[in-house]
Amino acid sequence: MIKDKEKYVSHINDKDQILNMRKLLDKIEIVIDKHSIQSTDFLDPYSRRLSKSILNRFDNISYSEDGGLINAERKIISIYPDYLSFEKIQAPIVPLSISGNIEGLTHKDFLGSLMGLGITREKVGDILLHEDDAQVMVDDSISDYIIFNLKKVGNKNVKVESICREEIKKGKEDYKEKYITIPSLRLDAIVSSTLNLSRNDSLNFIKHGKIKVNWEPISKPFFEVNEGDLVSVKGYGRFILSRVFGKTKRNRVKASITIFK
Repeated sequence: MIKDKEKYVSHINDKDQILNMRKLLDKIEIVIDKHSIQSTDFLDPYSRRLSKSILNRFDNISYSEDGGLINAERKIISIYPDYLSFEKIQAPIVPLSISGNIEGLTHKDFLGSLMGLGITREKVGDILLHEDDAQVMVDDSISDYIIFNLKKVGNKNVKVESICREEIKKGKEDYKEKYITIPSLRLDAIVSSTLNLSRNDSLNFIKHGKIKVNWEPISKPFFEVNEGDLVSVKGYGRFILSRVFGKTKRNRVKASITIFK
């Protein structure tokens, strides 16, 4: 039994993440008490960073991360007694191939069709787009359901089948570069210029928790974005502040943005 669970989440301010970390503590408790293996849902890098800040405080457990590919964005954390061998731990991931006339379909199309089946985002890992198919990492509890029920993505007929892990390959990324000049590297300024929004709209998005930097919700408009930071805006997609070139004669910041389609 874990005593005083609240002390393990006292350093977390994100209310949604506090709930997730309490679930993590429940799994840790099961591993310790039952000497069993427990797995989380698919977690983004921010959630995994918070998870590890808790997991590393327990000496009698070990854990591993798996998302299908080594550089996967979304991964499952498997938690197990420290006496078990890492090689024996297999995360409950099933890779699926979605094929058919998929030309022109985007990451959002595939994710939207999966959500349309009543599947939660936490049960779906990375979606890897290729010329002939899209490979999707899913929790093994829903793989059969998807295979038998996903018939269309967008308005196009598709076929779904499970594949071996050895068949997983890195997906292609569709993006465009945009050059901007902004008064500063403040989050609201960068979002406004990149997405052609008013400064007031950007401020409202930040206020209502619709913007994340490196997967972490940001509530302060004066938050400064750094080179390489990934910014996501709900309903608008994601972009990276790829490079800062310096300042213009009018003291404005010159930068390049990589916008993912």
